[in-house]
Amino acid sequence: MLRWLLISLALVFALPAAAQDPRTAIEAGMADSAAGWDAGNVDRFLAIYSDDPATSFTTEKGIARGKPAVRARYLSGYPEQFGPNRGAGATRLSFTFEDFRMLGTDHALLTARWKLVDAGGKELTGMTTLVFRRETTGWKIIADHSS
Repeated sequence: MLRWLLISLALVFALPAAAQDPRTAIEAGMADSAAGWDAGNVDRFLAIYSDDPATSFTTEKGIARGKPAVRARYLSGYPEQFGPNRGAGATRLSFTFEDFRMLGTDHALLTARWKLVDAGGKELTGMTTLVFRRETTGWKIIADHSS
C-alpha cells in the first residue's frame, strides 16, 4: 500500500506545472517574460509567445502577425530596452493579474495591467489581454492586445 502511495505521489509531482494548474504555469511564464524584459533579453521576453505564424500582437500601431514580426515591433519600439546602447532609458516590467479564465481545456484568457518603471521612478501603465494555448512546450500566447 505504501509503495502505491509513493508511486502516486511521484507521478503527481513529476507532471509539468502546466498540466497541474494552468493559471500558475501562465503566471510563472509571465514572470519569466518580465525578467527577460528587465535583462534586455528580447528572446527570453518573447519565449512565452507561440511560434505559430498566426500569433498576433495588436496595439495602436496595428497588428503584427508571427513571432518574427512581434520581435521586430519590440526591437524598433524599445531600442533603449533591447538595443546595443541599452542603459539609461531601460525600464523594469511588472504585471498585476486582473482576470483569468479558461476557454476550454487548451486555451486561457488573461487580462493584466502592465507597468514599466524607469530608473528615475517614472511609471507608464496599460492593459493587456492575452489568449494562451497549451502547446507541447507549455502555455504560449497566441493573441496579445495591449494598450
